[in-house]
This record gives sequence, structure tokens and C-alpha cells, in this order.
Amino acid sequence: MKLPIKKYLLAGLLVWLPLAITIWVLHWLVGLLDSVFLGMMYGLDSVISVGGVNPVAGLRDVPGLGVGLILLLLLLTGALVSNVAGRWLVRQWDRLFTQIPIVKSIYTSVKKVSDTLFSSNGNAFRKAVMLQYPRAGSWTIGFQTGSPSGEVGQHLDGEWMSVYVPTTPNPTSGFFLMVPRADVIELSMSVDEALTYVISMGAVAPDAQTDTPPLNPPA
Repeated sequence: MKLPIKKYLLAGLLVWLPLAITIWVLHWLVGLLDSVFLGMMYGLDSVISVGGVNPVAGLRDVPGLGVGLILLLLLLTGALVSNVAGRWLVRQWDRLFTQIPIVKSIYTSVKKVSDTLFSSNGNAFRKAVMLQYPRAGSWTIGFQTGSPSGEVGQHLDGEWMSVYVPTTPNPTSGFFLMVPRADVIELSMSVDEALTYVISMGAVAPDAQTDTPPLNPPA
């Protein structure tokens, strides 16, 4: 009897490929964080060396130590800024960096973006939507990032929505669009489900929602 070798190979690939890619991504992330930590350690060599001997040099060989220390730093920082004294220190920190030329523009821009994305009361990346892009009749998945405001919003009549349209299969790059709210269909699927749908190039469709209205393309 002829064995279905091709079928078995594909079945085995489907089992091991997600695990292998997950391990590869985690290994890359741990290596990146460790390299940052090692760079800091080498920079401190001349500062903390005693008699030409660095008392913490052995820590360089501990794998994953950079990840643990960075997580610990984030936890301690979060605990610190959760009280009045910590928030005062953060304000002084912001005031210092907003007084330095060049650094001011970069720091302020990144801070505004991070505050918008990670704020618990913000709307950025809280909702998945459908819109026609790059031409009428072609639909794609996007994520609401807010509404046009300031000078840009003053030039737009009616209700508009700011939408980020990710590329496939790499969602970290994409396009920023401002579209009329009437031309956007809000989806009931979660952001994670929509991202999975985009990354898989439509191969992994989210479960159908019974309360999702039928598709009525805007005029």
C-alpha cells in the first residue's frame, strides 16, 4: 500500500511550524533585550571596576537576564509612578526633556503616540473596521485610531474617522487614512481576531458573530 507521504509531511509541518516560529520570535526578542543589557554592562565597566576587576562581569553570561531586569525595571517604574511622588518625578522628567533642542521634538512626539496607544481611556486600536481601500469595491481591514482634530479636523466637514490599515503579513507597517465615518463598517470582532485575519492573509477567519449586521456597502 502506498503511503500518503505528502499528506503526512504537510500534517507534520502544520504541527511544528507555529511552534518553531513562536520559538524563533521569542529567541530573537530575548537576544535583542540581552544585547541592550550587555551594552549597558560594557558601558559600566570603567565605572564599577575595582582594581581592574568588574564584580558583575559574570552576569553577562546569564541568558535571559536582560529580559528579567527590563521587566523588573518596568514593574518598579510602574509602582513608583502610581503615587503622588512618582507622578511629580515624571513631570520633572518630562519638563527636562522638553527643554532640550531636537530631543524635545522626538520625545514629545513619541510620548503623545504612546499615551494615545496605551491609555486605558483612549480609542486607539480599540475597534476593528472594514473600509474600501485602495479603491472603491476593494475591502480591507483597518483599526480605528481616533478622529481627526486640530487644524486637520477644521478642514473636514462632517464626521470622520482616523484609520490605520496594516500591511500583510507584517502589520507593523501600513497606511494612515482619514475617511468619512459613513464609509466605514465597524466590526464586532476583537482587535486580536482582526490582526490574526490580516497576518494570515485571510486564511484564518474569525468566528462569525450572530449579532453582526449584513454587509451594506456605503454609497
